[in-house]
Amino acid sequence: MRSTSTTPPEARLLVVDDEPSIRELLAASLRFAGFEVTSAADGAQALELAEKVRPDLVVLDVMLPDLDGFTVTRKLRERGRAVPVLFLTARDDTADKVAGLTVGGDDYVTKPFSLEEVVARIRAVLRRTGGPGAPDSGRLVFHDLEMDEDSHEVRRAGRPVELSPTEFKLLRYLMLNPNRVLSKAQILDHVWDYDFNGEAGIVESYVSYLRRKLDTEGLQPLIHTRRGVGYVLRAPSDAT
Repeated sequence: MRSTSTTPPEARLLVVDDEPSIRELLAASLRFAGFEVTSAADGAQALELAEKVRPDLVVLDVMLPDLDGFTVTRKLRERGRAVPVLFLTARDDTADKVAGLTVGGDDYVTKPFSLEEVVARIRAVLRRTGGPGAPDSGRLVFHDLEMDEDSHEVRRAGRPVELSPTEFKLLRYLMLNPNRVLSKAQILDHVWDYDFNGEAGIVESYVSYLRRKLDTEGLQPLIHTRRGVGYVLRAPSDAT
């Protein structure tokens, strides 16, 4: 099924998994995150749909009933398809990861995985490989806010903004997910890493630090609070 949203999709994805529950959950979650999604249940169907829909990225299970994910990727490359591939695997063995990267895979997510991690990895691969909406040379832009990841510089309305490494990482996560409400738990996971056992209060503190540095000299706020839910990066005219 294709997304029926009137909003232009962030990218076209092909999700390949032989387990219906995982495939349907992934497809629904990725559509909710703003992607257009086509699904396949095996390797042969994946190869057929890759030719038909020309996805921007393939989310590919390694263990399939006919062709494994490595073989599917190899066949895609043999056909001249340079589409990025994110492997889903229950295998956490280094040899398997090396094999996947050798045949042309771009990243791995090991089962069981969090849906937030899959979305973040997809966006990272699309950025790295120059997929739709990927900023050039590590440059992110939202409204009058600019971030250069290579030089670690941030500007708001043309004026430089000095940020600490953690503030920079937090702002980057918000800019990679514009107009999407992010919970404190999601922000903790992605900014302070998955093994961080901190309190949600640290998110409030750092959002406050960012606001003081970004909303200067009468500039309208870009980071908005959704009480009981989280935070969203939204242009002033879109704020409600």
